[in-house]
Amino acid sequence: QVQLVQSGGGSVPAGASLRLSCDATGTISTGTGSCMGWFRQITGKQRGAVGVVDNDGARRYADHIEGRFTVSRDTAKNTLLLQMDSLEPEDTAVYYCAAGVRPYGGICTLTQYAYDYWGQGTQVTVSS
Repeated sequence: QVQLVQSGGGSVPAGASLRLSCDATGTISTGTGSCMGWFRQITGKQRGAVGVVDNDGARRYADHIEGRFTVSRDTAKNTLLLQMDSLEPEDTAVYYCAAGVRPYGGICTLTQYAYDYWGQGTQVTVSS
C-alpha cells in the first residue's frame, strides 16, 4: 500500500518562494520503475500537471511553469520536493503529489490519470 503525505504550503506574497514536500511509503513499482510528480488544481479548473520526475531523475514540466518551479526527488528517501520561486497570484491552488508506475519506454506522463497514488493536497495562496 503506497501512501503519500505532503507538507509545506501556506500563504505568501507575490515574488516569494515556497517548498512543498511529499513523503512516500510503500513500493510504487517493482517493474519498469516509477514516476512521481506535482499537480495542482486552481479553483474552477481541472487538476493539471506542474512537473514530474522518474526514478532516474529525468524531469518534465508543464509549459506554464516557465522555469520558476523545480521538481526534485530523493529516491533513497522516497521523498519528492517542489521548489517554487517567483510565485504569482495565478499560482494559487491546491497542490497534490502523485506517484505511479513508469510506463514501458520510460517517459513519465504529465497526464494525471496515469497516476495511481495521491497525496492529501495542500493549499498554496499567493497574494498580490
